[in-house]
Amino acid sequence: MIKLNFKFLDLSFKSFHQCIHVRTMHFHFANSSQSKIDSNRVLNELSKSGRINEARKLFDKMPERDEFTWNTLIAAYATSGKLTEAIQLFKETPIKSSITWNLLISGYCLHGMETEAFHLFSRMQFEGQRPNQYTMGSILRLCSTLGLLQRGKQVHGYVIKTQFESNDYVVTGLVDMYAKCNCILEAEYLFKMMPNKRNHVMWTAMVAGYSQNGEAFKAIECYRDMVVEGVASNQFTFPSVLTACAAVQARNFGTQVHSFIVRSGFEANVFVQSALIDMYAKCRDLDSALIVLENMEVDDVVSWNSMLVGCVRQGCEEEALSLFRKMHARDMKLGNFTYPSVLNCFASTKDMNNAMSVHCLIIKTGFEAYKLVNNALVDMYAKQGNMDCAFQVFNHMPNKDVVSWTSLVTGYAHNNHHEEALKLFCDMRSAGIHPDHVVLASSLSACAELTVLELGQQVHADFVKSGLQSSTSVDNSLVTMYAKCGCIDNASRVFDSMQIRDAVTWTALIVGYARNGKGKDSVRFYDQMIASGTKPDYITFIGLLFACSHAGLLERGRLYFASMEKEYGIKPGPEHYACMIDLLGRSGKLVEAEMLLNEMDVEPDATVWKALLAACRVQGNLELGERAAKNLFELESKNAVPYIMLSNMYSAAGKWEDAATIRRTMKWKGISKEPGCSWIEVNSRVHTFMSEDRGHSRTTEIYSKIDEIMVLIKEAGYEADISFALHNMDKEGKELGLAYHSEKLAVAFGLLSLPRGAPVRIFKNLRVCGDCHTAMKYISRVFHRHIILRDSNCFHHFKGGQCSCGDYW
Repeated sequence: MIKLNFKFLDLSFKSFHQCIHVRTMHFHFANSSQSKIDSNRVLNELSKSGRINEARKLFDKMPERDEFTWNTLIAAYATSGKLTEAIQLFKETPIKSSITWNLLISGYCLHGMETEAFHLFSRMQFEGQRPNQYTMGSILRLCSTLGLLQRGKQVHGYVIKTQFESNDYVVTGLVDMYAKCNCILEAEYLFKMMPNKRNHVMWTAMVAGYSQNGEAFKAIECYRDMVVEGVASNQFTFPSVLTACAAVQARNFGTQVHSFIVRSGFEANVFVQSALIDMYAKCRDLDSALIVLENMEVDDVVSWNSMLVGCVRQGCEEEALSLFRKMHARDMKLGNFTYPSVLNCFASTKDMNNAMSVHCLIIKTGFEAYKLVNNALVDMYAKQGNMDCAFQVFNHMPNKDVVSWTSLVTGYAHNNHHEEALKLFCDMRSAGIHPDHVVLASSLSACAELTVLELGQQVHADFVKSGLQSSTSVDNSLVTMYAKCGCIDNASRVFDSMQIRDAVTWTALIVGYARNGKGKDSVRFYDQMIASGTKPDYITFIGLLFACSHAGLLERGRLYFASMEKEYGIKPGPEHYACMIDLLGRSGKLVEAEMLLNEMDVEPDATVWKALLAACRVQGNLELGERAAKNLFELESKNAVPYIMLSNMYSAAGKWEDAATIRRTMKWKGISKEPGCSWIEVNSRVHTFMSEDRGHSRTTEIYSKIDEIMVLIKEAGYEADISFALHNMDKEGKELGLAYHSEKLAVAFGLLSLPRGAPVRIFKNLRVCGDCHTAMKYISRVFHRHIILRDSNCFHHFKGGQCSCGDYW
């Protein structure tokens, strides 16, 4: 019995120890599990708060790690951009689930690593892991961000293959991807295929897609449908629909959205407030924009910039400058978008002192290195006419783009530095910069002013080769350039090829035909312009009346002049009166011309008196000519033209003493006559001649050719008109002086240098004299050449002994 009891006790002792061991094992296991859970929790908190180094130290100390542990640290590294560490952990992890793959792919996508993301996406499938909706969502966001349309289409194909096309999360990614890749129709199709699974994210993606792709009305309509469906809007939806309202100036709808923003509780959101300010500013409601700006709790520089731009666009330069001063006073972070806006103000106000102060601030704050700011500086200085400062800023720019070059070329062209503009354009092309529409239009305008046809044709060819879409501004410049270079047929061809024509287009052709001695064609095109529904403007009537004047269309001219104010509300200006006086003078109606001048609604300016003086010279009315000249002496005391014209009238009338008195007066007042100068372009080089010029390298040949020309045209019937020889000398001396006028020297050089049958194009800074005009008609007939002479008044096309101008002297 005792033994049995001992045995029992022995067995009980062993069982007790076994029990204790088992309980201890359970205790340790429970302790270990709890410790791992706690460690994972702490690891997760450290990772999410960005304390990755501390998270790594904890990770290294953990005796046991599960899938959550590995994935947490991989996610931390991938999200923070430490992808090398993330990849190393990915390689070491014992278990690679689809979550593990997704985390690394998401990291690549988040940091724009296209190649690595797609490589891992393919490898994941190769190793038997099936991507889930989050994998494809990450990949599609990458495609959206980088505009990877082809990649996105490949993912779309995989979505269909794996039957994810009904997953609202994936379809939302596809809608966003197509919209941001400018494939709005594809995005719209997918959106409409999910009528019952559209959440607020998908609706927002569609509204944003329409807005970003220029479909503002569709964006507004989509937002309206979203509200009707009862889908909640958020801080991402409101800016998109407000941007659409701004694009089409739908202020009333924008105001309704503003009310909905207030009811939804998003009126304090900075992004929403900034979009509201931008919308109101672009809808020309600066007062409402200012109210939103003043109610903002924080000074958001983007919002202030929107307000600043709105003021500039509406011409409220003073208000814009006041905003800029407030921004500066509040120590706001002025950025590379703030400075260009304020510099635009100075371009309009011409306030050079304050402009230079802002320039100093730009240098002080380190923004002189920003291309956008430098481009604005170049543009501002150019628009103020300070081309030296504009060039200095441009010259110190480390990186110049097409906008930089365009701003400077355009500045030179608009400030009448046409040669510099064209030299810079050539430098731009040599630098490999492809021109845009603006610089091409400016360069063509410079070619037109300098009448350099060959260079203009090269710029035209450059435009054609560039592949740029047709531009009304470039086409208008081409029409003007060809017309001003005497190639009116080419101008007409460009005009005919244009699909869109505005008032500038029609006016350029009307003026072009008028200047090239084809007044009746100008009138015909004016009639076509009216029939097309295009309204004429102030400049159109100048060209039209000029055409009537040179074509002798007196009744037409009277009709058009009367229609200006009566039919189109255009008050005639001095230029129109000058054309009418010229027309009446050419028609021998000097009395009516004088009456019109006396009845003018505006004070006659120098242009009007010059027209009357020219008419008096032609009609030989010395008395009225003296009156016109005296008015010109007062209006333009330093201009030599009226003195010369009156002196010439005295000389033509044989009043040599009076002519000499005028010339002595000029000398006493220090007024010098602009010397007559003619030039001709041969093989891309301009050759210039003065009267009796002997400075050309081929002078002997030129004068020999002149002698030959004079002999041949005299045999054909030419007689020198010595009334245009305005010096008191014998007949032989006068004829010899006329023979060596600059335009005759230029035409002689042209006949020597240009291929047989090629047109001879000559340009003169003053009006061609009557004797040279007569000589050119004979030269064109004797040498069978088309001679094109542009003087300060118009083009003269000499063909077969006739001139396009109507022979008015």
